Amino acid sequence: MTHPPVRVGMPEKISVSQRWPAAHPERLQLYSYPTPNGVKVAIALEELGMPYEAHRVEILKDESWTPEFLSLNPNGKIPAIVDPKGPDGNPIRLFESGAILLYLAEKSGRLVPTEAARFYETVQWVFFQMAAIGPMFGQLGYFYKFAGKQIEDKRPLERYVAESKRLLGVLEARLTGRQWFMDDEYTIADIAHVGWIENLIGFYGAGELVAFHEYPSVKAWLERCLARPAVQRGLKIPA
Repeated sequence: MTHPPVRVGMPEKISVSQRWPAAHPERLQLYSYPTPNGVKVAIALEELGMPYEAHRVEILKDESWTPEFLSLNPNGKIPAIVDPKGPDGNPIRLFESGAILLYLAEKSGRLVPTEAARFYETVQWVFFQMAAIGPMFGQLGYFYKFAGKQIEDKRPLERYVAESKRLLGVLEARLTGRQWFMDDEYTIADIAHVGWIENLIGFYGAGELVAFHEYPSVKAWLERCLARPAVQRGLKIPA
């Protein structure tokens, strides 16, 4: 019978606050990095005007894989939060950006429609971003900008370019004739997407690759999003 190795010198209780101590522990604590997923939560918090404290998790230095961060998110991904004033006044710890967006919207009573049918319609677009836009755009970025571009076989890149263009077509159909995903109501559905679309044509530099000019409604929506002061601030948080 085998036993797990004994971790000599490891503290019995590991906490994220040991590596990122809170200057204002009474505020919501955000542990993040300005990636398309990370900025979602920062943008939402800025839109809502909630008091919070942002901690920069250096993912390029593997800080999200430290024991302290893993105590908050065992999946080792940003963003994650600790809200000391969670449901019934008790602290709550959350990871997964979509779940955090939904939590903040319900906590504040804002950024989601109050009508039940429209509420779930909003949630479906958040799930669409989580399940489709993020994974596909991320793979495109890997094979176009990062290490994947060194692979001689270009079929993976071609696949992700084609799928990204298909998904942009879905967004184009949704946003044509609409100001926001939910008509005239700005919601967490918009917040979920903005960082990924901006990243696609900005950081990835893939605008020409996916023929972004063929999606005028998406382009106009992105410009409206980027004109919002809270979005401008959130895209740079944590500084």
